[in-house]
Amino acid sequence: MKRLICILLILCMAPGICACGGFGYGVKEVQVLVEQEYSLAFRNNDPVYLYVTAAISVLAAQGKVEELSAKWLGDSNAIKFAKQADALDNLPEPEERTFTVGMDINSFPMAYISNGEFWGMDAELAREVADLLGWEIRFQEIDKENVYVELSSGNIDCAWGGVALDPAEVEQGLYTQYGPYIENNIILVARNGSAVWNKLRLNGRKMVMPSTQEAMDALNTDERLSKRLGQITRLAGGTTECFEYLYAGNCDVVLTDSTAMMYFNCH
Repeated sequence: MKRLICILLILCMAPGICACGGFGYGVKEVQVLVEQEYSLAFRNNDPVYLYVTAAISVLAAQGKVEELSAKWLGDSNAIKFAKQADALDNLPEPEERTFTVGMDINSFPMAYISNGEFWGMDAELAREVADLLGWEIRFQEIDKENVYVELSSGNIDCAWGGVALDPAEVEQGLYTQYGPYIENNIILVARNGSAVWNKLRLNGRKMVMPSTQEAMDALNTDERLSKRLGQITRLAGGTTECFEYLYAGNCDVVLTDSTAMMYFNCH
């Protein structure tokens, strides 16, 4: 019995074991730079909107959304979609078509490319939707700043995958919004147990960040932050490379998304 208790104590104290069963160091939020939410966007008056949103409601009622949310984010309730098992029943049978989804691939773990394929929480759910509707799916890389242009030009049927819509465009009614379905703030994170627990502890610290315009814009929202930090490194490898730097002890903080923090806290 004593031996069993000792083993359990060691497992509980080990910093590399996380709640989701993966091995990671665990990270904590230090500062919020930008508050934002992810949504889907469709062309106004496009029937695709009715079918896709109904299919999402069916999948949510079946527990698929909760399953994917737990898989990618470690929280089955992180993704918020309405549940309705019969949502497709009042719509005509969907015709065969190609469903083109525009994704921002700099949005790990919601949307990214690995070995030439689109992956992520949003990509996996989009595939489930297409399968349910009997549609062929095609993914298209987009910049979230160009959602209206991509939709209005017909390049995509839906913007979905790490897309934080422009509030001004939503207010103008340039397209139809579905959501938001999750909060995804741009934040600074540090390893659990580090001496950096809030923004007042950032003086002289090393920070890494993705080499995207969105990350740079987020950094510039706090005029004092760049002066407070000792070193800022922009990495072309994106979110995963940033966290590799953090885990290797090559930096003190990472500029990232709150959904990425959720992912790395359970993988």
